Amino acid sequence: MIYLDFAASTPLLPSVKKELFRAFEEEYSNPSSAHKLGRSSAEKIENVREKIADSIGSYKSEIIFTSGASESNNLAIKGYVLANQKKGKHIITSSIEHKCILSICTFLEKEHGYEVSYISPKNDGVIDAEDVIKAIRPDTVLISIMHVNNELGTIQPIEKIGKVCFEKDIKFHVDAAQSYKKIAIDVDELNIDFLSISSHKIYGPKGIGALYIRDLRETKIQAVIHGAGQEYGLRGGTLATPLILGFGTAVQDQTIENSFEKVSKINSLVRLRVSEIGGALNTPTENHIPHILNIRLPKFDASLFVGNSDFLCSQGSACSSITIEMSHVLMEIGLSTTDALSSLRLSLDHQVSPNIIDKLLINLSK
Repeated sequence: MIYLDFAASTPLLPSVKKELFRAFEEEYSNPSSAHKLGRSSAEKIENVREKIADSIGSYKSEIIFTSGASESNNLAIKGYVLANQKKGKHIITSSIEHKCILSICTFLEKEHGYEVSYISPKNDGVIDAEDVIKAIRPDTVLISIMHVNNELGTIQPIEKIGKVCFEKDIKFHVDAAQSYKKIAIDVDELNIDFLSISSHKIYGPKGIGALYIRDLRETKIQAVIHGAGQEYGLRGGTLATPLILGFGTAVQDQTIENSFEKVSKINSLVRLRVSEIGGALNTPTENHIPHILNIRLPKFDASLFVGNSDFLCSQGSACSSITIEMSHVLMEIGLSTTDALSSLRLSLDHQVSPNIIDKLLINLSK
């Protein structure tokens, strides 16, 4: 089998695997314990917190560990808006966000009376910053726009939106699960107030992620998980020391950064080969990361290929692809039902070779 679904999840890097198994053997103490072993684990956790903070230009006191990007998104959006209902009950997001964000917004609409403006993308899968700005109202309390779309790989205009949010004193949340370590992120330069990241998207262990919260001690946020006061009282529960240390190793490992050019060349090769067999691209030629490429082929049954092929890819987000339904992202960029159901998301990494791509396209053209 050949894995081409790295946007869904990634294998452990050798450095991460080594640290993770070491930590499971040695870091079994509760990091909240006052004895030496507990304090040692707590210190190592703080070192990881600092690594993450350094990687996005924040303070380590602004980093909260979570179980992954979905929990980070919930804590950022629900945690902030429900604690600040007097500031307004209007949220702006896009119609091509990850299902997690859309589900949170639906919950807030149905259960708490929030109004949500869903901004549609242009046909290239990029949100127009001006459309976001036009949707702002006096009661807008938060804007949430993903950095990189998980199905198309398109890069959204985060800097432009963040600048307006700063000027209008509106909190800005960014889901960076697909962009972290693939695009340089500085939360101050981009005026981001909340940033969600996930370990298993960067070759770290599953079950661990982080949320950046600007001015955490001064920002009023409602906890999603109540416990014994861990993580500044916002995320109760004993910290998963081995997972955090594995996460930290993935953050520090430079494999993703060092392989960017190689992945870009593979992306270009896929584009060429797809055109040669009469296919088309749903991912645009500009404003995208090279790691994600969405293609479509004439008279092609994508669900049959995904379910039976030895080439492991997907029709869209892994969180909803098991149901084999048409991608909401492809619908939003104007694809017909036929085109959407004949589309595949290929997500690449440094392990994918030109030979693998040639074999894939031979199989797709049968």
